Amino acid sequence: MNLLAFGSLAFDQVETPFGKSGKILGGSATYIAMAAAHEGAEPGIVSAVGGDFPTPHMAALRKRHIDLEGVQIRKDEKTFFWSVRYHNDMNTRDTLETQLNVLGGFKPVLPENYRHARYVVLGNSDPEMQSQVLAQIENPELVVLDTMNYWMDHSRPALLKVLKQVDVLAINDEEGRQLSGEYALVKAVRKIRGLGPRIVLIKRGEHGALLFHEDAVFFAPALPLESVFDPTGAGDAFAGGFAGYLAATDNTSFENMRRAVIHGSALASFTVEAFGTEKIESLTGEMIEVRLREFLSLTQVDIALEKQL
Repeated sequence: MNLLAFGSLAFDQVETPFGKSGKILGGSATYIAMAAAHEGAEPGIVSAVGGDFPTPHMAALRKRHIDLEGVQIRKDEKTFFWSVRYHNDMNTRDTLETQLNVLGGFKPVLPENYRHARYVVLGNSDPEMQSQVLAQIENPELVVLDTMNYWMDHSRPALLKVLKQVDVLAINDEEGRQLSGEYALVKAVRKIRGLGPRIVLIKRGEHGALLFHEDAVFFAPALPLESVFDPTGAGDAFAGGFAGYLAATDNTSFENMRRAVIHGSALASFTVEAFGTEKIESLTGEMIEVRLREFLSLTQVDIALEKQL
């Protein structure tokens, strides 16, 4: 186990302009771990589920060689549940229902072998719990943290504390502006890096992703897709693919992070093509290779740098 994925294992119920999913497997840790496993990493999940979490869901995770020793099973409680309705543009949504259930008051406890994980992805969650996870890990090589507006509004002191301990912050442009108080992304990122993270990943959905590292910036486009059924979990799959590639190659250079952004973008692009984890569960190495080549073709061009007379 070389990559720790902390977050939720959940039931999601999703409604989009294309239909309704019913109750399906979801949760940030689910998408992070599945994406990381596709990149060749060896992920383990830290989370909690209730007695209602079905065995087939556990089997789907184990099938991808995901370690579940860090998952607490509380038989007398219910699993986290989230219901959402996406608008026609698929970029805005309304949360219809959130039931914390087993995650309410959850105290993560890491198995011994998890404490030596070299790569850590802290999925969007209470920054106090993110800090509790980090406090149990010895000398990680790279820590990636995801967060959202809610924690900036309601737990800012705790969020600022945990940001001092992470290497990579993965947020969208709106969240970056809120966290920094700056509208221009370059200024926003500079201010965010002053809070602790040396690398900032700006997720922009259908508009691609930006990687900021010191004075260097890398842009990865989003792949134009014929259909987008469900954007749930795309950001988590992006973070999992990004960190999973770095863990599999054990290389955290900026050049390798550029490659990791493309790998993360590829995993995210698959995720949105079906409800929930349906597509990411069924991926093959060949499918991922084809998708990576499609991303390469978006930006590969010969250009003359000298003025032609």
